[in-house]
Amino acid sequence: MKLNEIIDNEGARRPRIRVGRGIGSTKGKTGGRGVKGQTSRSGVAIKGYEGGQMPIHMRLPKRGFKNIFRLDYNVINVGKIQEAIDAGKIDAKATVDIAALVAGGVIRRPLDGVRLMAEGELKTKVSFVVAGASEAAKAAVEKAGGSVQVIERKVPEKKKKPAAE
Repeated sequence: MKLNEIIDNEGARRPRIRVGRGIGSTKGKTGGRGVKGQTSRSGVAIKGYEGGQMPIHMRLPKRGFKNIFRLDYNVINVGKIQEAIDAGKIDAKATVDIAALVAGGVIRRPLDGVRLMAEGELKTKVSFVVAGASEAAKAAVEKAGGSVQVIERKVPEKKKKPAAE
């Protein structure tokens, strides 16, 4: 086989349909767009529009609940922290908290706190200050001789409406 003999499998590439090239081409005259109207012209954007009738996505009932006070945590495994310690990104002697993880480049941006998980293996003695940790992660850290301090995050209080006068 030579480079100039390489060809695609049959049917791997479909030929481009050339529209508007005469009646005999099956895509002539209107080019498969039908006749007249908005959709026969360029620049059509009528995704959910139903001609002024209330669209179906607005007619259907809304379901579910979105908790606006839900906290979003950075989830990190002890194995990833061990890799960062081995690479010299995190100092194992200092306490590992959210600021140390951001400074070491382990997490990109601090959200509402760090949640520690147990995937991987931790060999270094490290003390953690985190917003949450799984039982298995706590056991893995304590097995390596470290400690886990879980700090409570305060959920913001709901704002009260001013009294009508």
